[in-house]
Amino acid sequence: MRSLMFVPAHNQHLLESSIHRGADVLLLDIEDSVPQCDKQTARDNIKVFVEREDVRKLQGGVFARVNDRESGELLRDLYQLTISGIAGFVYPKSTKGEDVYFVGKLLETIEYEKGLPIGTFKVIPLIETTGAVMNITDICNACPNRVVAVAFGCEDYVSDMHGQHDPEGQSIFWARNMIVNGARACGVAPIDTVHIDVHNLEDLERNLILSKKLGFEGMLVLNPKELPLVHQYFSPSEEEIAWAREMVALCDEAKAEGKGVALMNGKFVGPPMLKMAQNIIEKQNLIERKIQ
Repeated sequence: MRSLMFVPAHNQHLLESSIHRGADVLLLDIEDSVPQCDKQTARDNIKVFVEREDVRKLQGGVFARVNDRESGELLRDLYQLTISGIAGFVYPKSTKGEDVYFVGKLLETIEYEKGLPIGTFKVIPLIETTGAVMNITDICNACPNRVVAVAFGCEDYVSDMHGQHDPEGQSIFWARNMIVNGARACGVAPIDTVHIDVHNLEDLERNLILSKKLGFEGMLVLNPKELPLVHQYFSPSEEEIAWAREMVALCDEAKAEGKGVALMNGKFVGPPMLKMAQNIIEKQNLIERKIQ
């Protein structure tokens, strides 16, 4: 999940063009970007879209961003789109674990009624409020077999905080840190917020450098032109891959020789460094499978 690209599902042209953009995950939107009068059109478009052969070949899969539980649209969204070709749902305005638990139980009931295995459809809660940031671990743990990631929505968060956007990102730094730590503690992938100024790729790169340092797994994307940079920074570099492979080889060699520790450039190699190396190699293997 290096990139999760929003696509307004009522817009047939954007749906068509999204297929070949190369995003890891397509987020077909039925919420904010879709006018109320077009909600059903968006659902109908998605049903047809996911039947296409070229869409079914997409490695990352398709998620639908549904409407929240107060909208009056959620049940229609979930019941109509619990279909083959949909990997899961992005749930907005996840303020507490109870919100995500509610969605999980709805999905469980629908799966049972449709004769599908319980847990078929995954959930990515959107963290968009101050309350959600404070409740991050409860949200991540609300449905252990469904929540595969959590994503940050900075626009609503800053508004809820009565804060201000700033070029350095100071107003959202604490929230990003909290989301990463909470998600990693619960074993789910943290996804960073969208970059609003889609034409400012220099600023995007600055954000990506920080995002990777903080530990995010990927980023929400608004425009396809952002994808090359997003994939570059959320993919292991050649130097990282070489370091990881050498690290694993040295540890395997030390183990074969009955040594408790390995040395790399005169420094002891401990279990945390080995785990980091294994994570890098695993991620690279996933990316290579997607490209093939």
